[in-house]
Amino acid sequence: MKPDNPNRVPIDVYLSFVSSLSGNRMTLLAGVIVHVATCLAVAAKTQYSIYILLSLAFLLVFSARMAIFRQFDRVNKERLSRADIERWERILVAGAACTTALLGFASGYAIFVVHDSFAELACISVTMATMVSVVGRNYGSRLAVDLQTFSCCLPMIVCSLLAMDFYRGLLSIFLIPFWLTTRAMANGVREFLYENVIARREVTVIADRFDTALNNMPHGLVMVDAENRIQVVNRKACELLKIGAPERLKDRDLGAVLRYGARYSFMDASQPELILRQLTQVAEGNLSRTLIHFPEGLSLEFSASRRADGGAVLIFEDVSSRVKAEQKIMHMVRFDALTGLPNREYFGQLVQEYLARHPRKSGPLGFMVLDIDEFKHVNDMRGHVTGDHLLCAIAARIKQVCGNAILGRLMGDQFILFFPHAREPASLDLEIRRVHAAIQGHYEVDELTFLVSLSAGYATFESTAFALDEWSVKADLALFESKSRFRGGISGFEREMDGRYIEQQKLKADLREAVAAQALHLVFQPMFRADGSRIECAEALARWVHPTKGAIPPDVFIKLAEDMGIISDITRFVLFKACNECMTWPEHIAVSVNLSARDLRDADILQVVADALAHSGLDAGRLHLEITESCLIDEPQAVRAILAELRARGITIAIDDFGTGFSSLSYLDTLPLDIVKIDRSFVRNIVEDTRRLKLLRGTVNLARELGLKIVIEGVETDEQLALLNKHRSTDLVQGYVFSPPVPSQNITLLQQGVGRRSVQRRRNKVA
Repeated sequence: MKPDNPNRVPIDVYLSFVSSLSGNRMTLLAGVIVHVATCLAVAAKTQYSIYILLSLAFLLVFSARMAIFRQFDRVNKERLSRADIERWERILVAGAACTTALLGFASGYAIFVVHDSFAELACISVTMATMVSVVGRNYGSRLAVDLQTFSCCLPMIVCSLLAMDFYRGLLSIFLIPFWLTTRAMANGVREFLYENVIARREVTVIADRFDTALNNMPHGLVMVDAENRIQVVNRKACELLKIGAPERLKDRDLGAVLRYGARYSFMDASQPELILRQLTQVAEGNLSRTLIHFPEGLSLEFSASRRADGGAVLIFEDVSSRVKAEQKIMHMVRFDALTGLPNREYFGQLVQEYLARHPRKSGPLGFMVLDIDEFKHVNDMRGHVTGDHLLCAIAARIKQVCGNAILGRLMGDQFILFFPHAREPASLDLEIRRVHAAIQGHYEVDELTFLVSLSAGYATFESTAFALDEWSVKADLALFESKSRFRGGISGFEREMDGRYIEQQKLKADLREAVAAQALHLVFQPMFRADGSRIECAEALARWVHPTKGAIPPDVFIKLAEDMGIISDITRFVLFKACNECMTWPEHIAVSVNLSARDLRDADILQVVADALAHSGLDAGRLHLEITESCLIDEPQAVRAILAELRARGITIAIDDFGTGFSSLSYLDTLPLDIVKIDRSFVRNIVEDTRRLKLLRGTVNLARELGLKIVIEGVETDEQLALLNKHRSTDLVQGYVFSPPVPSQNITLLQQGVGRRSVQRRRNKVA
């Protein structure tokens, strides 16, 4: 890189070169003393007074140059432009050139005029020495070097040639290489220094950028040598580890610095060695990175790489927010959000971890499932917020009394417990029953008191036989046994339950196949006028005859269908079949079909009903749809909207089993109803118990006040029928007193028989 043109040189570098022309002033003073002394000596030896004048000229030029130097020193160099610097360069070079011109003149005069060997030797020696100093003092300016070497050598060369002496002329020619060499040396020095200055500038810029990047990076960085001494450390590393300022840590041992941090900062005393061990594993490639937790919730993730010289570069970042987020997510994944208990998956993991920690421990293990009885009614009556609070209170009590058992929330209103190794089965059974008994009773929630019972099923087993899903099923079977007996009971698993469970699973598979193949059939129970004179409607009832087990009771296979989620398939089959059969009956007889709660959760039931009517050609007025109060528990508003749409299409809506729920009377006013079917429980003892008759009549009167038609179910005896007719308590009667459920073709036959009896009665009256 050759700075031939000042315009190419950075202005600060150019200024430093020009400033060098005014430096080394003591050398300049020594030089002028030698110059003056030499001139005076030559004058004394040769008696040439011109050398006295030259000595005065040297002093005058020196004084002028010193004045210029002082003036240059006073200039504010930060405000100098490139043009200003060039002007100062010319001024400073002019002073130096005057000095060398005087030296060249003194030497040339001695050669051409004086002809004294001392004078020639003295003047030429001082001039040559000065030319050598040009390299050291004036390298910063090419102009200065050129002018000074030219003004020194040219007078000597010219005068040597003019002296007409061959050897002096030869000597003068030898001055030319010296002149050029001196010039080249100065230029070389200048170019070398220029390149180094530029390189230093670039290094400084790079270093500044590196320092800025290093100290503003979000990661901490520590670079250590092969002996674990800190070579580079940024501010972020010092902030995260709280180990002092970066400039104080240079060449300090990393282990000593960390121990200092443990003593005076927030680290535990054991952490420095832990950090060093893990960082060594990371640096050696045994770990890709390592996460270290510090007090005050700080988590740092370290990574490291080995350097060629045996050192290492450690990079780490604050991942506290990420760790907290991961912990929160993990807690959400593992724990129930409402009760804070482990969920099913994490419960199983905790049990497996316990068994892995105690592989050789003997003794039975216990597994219990708890189910809150009638919990749905708490949500229905008091709202889900109160229900949630009650769940939390129950969970807290279970946690309080379960001892060292592992507790989890299974689903909804069910909890699950694992009892660790006991000494013997009897003591484990006692402990399980103790926990179950302790959680029964009263709970105070939202200023309300609830009497809570929980049904339980449990199983005991050896640790080698544990499988969460399998034993959960066994405990569920025991729970089912408890709930089938009485609320709040507890049952242990027995092998017979397993057989019943397998049998039930087979029955489910057979039912699914039967529904898919439409292997169910329908029977119809007619609804007569109270005097028995006419059939108004017939209720369609599904029946299933199993190929090997025979007739399966409706309450069994309907419950199975609801559990399996195929009840809507049965509803669709019954609707289509019932509408088709109704078309074969006399036109005044309607057909009634039951809808399940699942049917009414989905607006698709509207299309299913429309398709059944369209396929059969049945008038909408001949189709009755029956619902129970259980259909209204989950989504009452949606159910009301669906029923209103069905009623608007001309379909008759009836509420079935009226009187068996918790809020029956409110439904009469709020639902779009046409018919109320009063449950058989109201009729059972009306002949013997006048209070039950009064209750029935009150319910009937209320329904009639609302404009609803009355159907009483389960009328079985003539006495019951006579009493109902006496008090005019019903519009229609459904029961064995008139007819059991019969095949479709019997409905027409029954109606014909009713018609013949009516004609006979009229004839008897006439006679």
